Amino acid sequence: MKRKDSVRYLKGIGEKRAELFQKLGVSTLEDLLYHLPRGYEDRTDVRDVSGLVEGESVCVRVSLAGGIRSFRARTGARVIQSTMTDGTGVMYVTWFNAPYVEKKLRNSDEFILFGKVSMRGRTPEMINPVMEGAERAGNITGKIIPIYPCTAGLNQRQIREAVQHALVSLTEPLPEILPEFVRNSYGLMALSEAMEQVHMPDSFASFEEARRRLAFEEFFVMQTGIALAGKERKKGSAIPFADVKCIKEFAEQLPFDLTHAQKRVINEISSDLLKDTPMNRLVQGDVGCGKTVVAAAVMFAAVQSGLQAAMMAPTEILAKQHYETLTRLFAPWNIRVVLLTGGQKAAEKKETLSALKDGSAHIVVGTHALITDKVEFFRLGLAITDEQHRFGVRQRTMLSEKSEKIHTLVMTATPIPRTLSLILYGDLDISLIDELPKGRKKIKTVAVDEEKREAVNQFLLSQIAEGRQVYFVCPLIEESEVIEANAEEEYLKTLKQGVLKHVTAAALHGRMKPSEKNVVMQQFLKGEIQALVSTTVIEVGVDVPNASVMVIENAERFGLSQLHQLRGRVGRGEWQSYCILFCASGGTFARQRMAVMCETDDGFKIAEKDLELRGPGEFLGTRQHGLPEMRIGDLMTDMHLLKEAQTAAAALLQEDAKLSAIAYQPLKAKVEESFAKLGGILN
Repeated sequence: MKRKDSVRYLKGIGEKRAELFQKLGVSTLEDLLYHLPRGYEDRTDVRDVSGLVEGESVCVRVSLAGGIRSFRARTGARVIQSTMTDGTGVMYVTWFNAPYVEKKLRNSDEFILFGKVSMRGRTPEMINPVMEGAERAGNITGKIIPIYPCTAGLNQRQIREAVQHALVSLTEPLPEILPEFVRNSYGLMALSEAMEQVHMPDSFASFEEARRRLAFEEFFVMQTGIALAGKERKKGSAIPFADVKCIKEFAEQLPFDLTHAQKRVINEISSDLLKDTPMNRLVQGDVGCGKTVVAAAVMFAAVQSGLQAAMMAPTEILAKQHYETLTRLFAPWNIRVVLLTGGQKAAEKKETLSALKDGSAHIVVGTHALITDKVEFFRLGLAITDEQHRFGVRQRTMLSEKSEKIHTLVMTATPIPRTLSLILYGDLDISLIDELPKGRKKIKTVAVDEEKREAVNQFLLSQIAEGRQVYFVCPLIEESEVIEANAEEEYLKTLKQGVLKHVTAAALHGRMKPSEKNVVMQQFLKGEIQALVSTTVIEVGVDVPNASVMVIENAERFGLSQLHQLRGRVGRGEWQSYCILFCASGGTFARQRMAVMCETDDGFKIAEKDLELRGPGEFLGTRQHGLPEMRIGDLMTDMHLLKEAQTAAAALLQEDAKLSAIAYQPLKAKVEESFAKLGGILN
């Protein structure tokens, strides 16, 4: 069979089972071989019964020490019990709803069991262990057994058998992505051997070598693609700005002084804008560091150079906030700022589109509406994407494609550790605003449990009585049987019956129409609503200087960086602000995370801790950035391997910048496939 053949033709699968494999993303033999184990059971570890330790999963070689008891429990489950021994001690064994076991027990004298050890008093016990007669126990003992991601209707044995059939049925080798000199230089095994050892390892040492090889390949493809994308963008041309010194004039008219960090980043951007190669720069800055003012300064330079500028935001609420801010900042300069969102009336939208096309509008702020086909510019020179982590790579690049010669700036308030940002944004230059404006008061943060609820309620009422406003955030919109978290709708009812009984409160969540969200946020901004109950939709939202308290329910269910983003919604006015984290879990992991939030307000330190505690997969998914999905490589623990792959990719591209050699065609095809969202980086 060939690697692109359907799994339905493999022995033991067929059409119905192939549909179940499809749910796992497995259609072809190649897909099946890349359906890698999520873990392993070590069945090479055979123990004496006398040495069994609670919680360990091990093998034992035993025989019956007593009779076989078979009965039906009150729950209706069929139960089979026995006692077994290996001469060093006695253990209990129990099976539920496994009628075939009784026959096996009566037909063999000695057994191999594999299972997790629990204790019944001082006596060890295994519940539902895997069992074979000792005479044919090769399926249990002496092997490292892979455990695969699964789905309802498929079991581990069926997936293991399918993989084994695929390995022996494949008549053509999987394409070898890594060039031979790279494999030799870094001591990596061939792909065919790696596939066998990752699915059926001879030992943990051989598995580690196989994993290292496959992880290196993932990183190598990623780094090659990133390097090619960076080279490709640097080949283009852009209109150099005629004037960036005018930014000083703009800054002098601001009602506040720029921080040193803002000035440094503006200088870095200005240096790019004077060149005829396209700027592609990421500005990272913590919540409230003043990224919008930096964006305004460079937009000002664009207009003074006879160019238009566009800023794209992920929500209408945020787009409108930026529109109002920029309109206010540019009022003394007679610069026309327009707004373009999906929720606008047809006549208003038509007028905006016309102004952008004829050049009478200098700056536009909008949502995804900016990247529709109807939008045409007179002379767009600068494209800015705010909160870019909310957009996919393709959406970001579509704005830049509105003009042939354009500079691109992307901004994020998600503090990404520098090592990770260099990987995720390898095709971008990075600027860091690592300083907050002077005078901002530190937000006091506390983590509490349910016992403190009444004290917190009294504090909230005192804040509201002083004229302040309060945010309440909960994880879900509706009740879930799967996740025990406060759902917003029920949560708001509870609050209105209790602490908010005499307070004007409203809800805000992602399922509301944009127009509904805008109405609620405007009422909150004007002070007509005293308490806003929301989901994480307010993570990116308008500034409400009068809001002084952020209450987050089930705080343990949020990532640290997300908690930090939510906390940043308060502390924007002259009053002392507070963040109260209700944590339902008393576990060590949850306590560690809440302690981090209470100890520091440095977004970058929090992000580093978040990365350490949760790992990069949860911290910041790679899919939305257009990077290949990591199946086996770990961006945190395999950093040394990533650096090796980066070095190898650079060496290869120095030798063959376009991967034109025949030997590199499998790699070229894989890079194109993996980076499809970036569109033709090798063209």
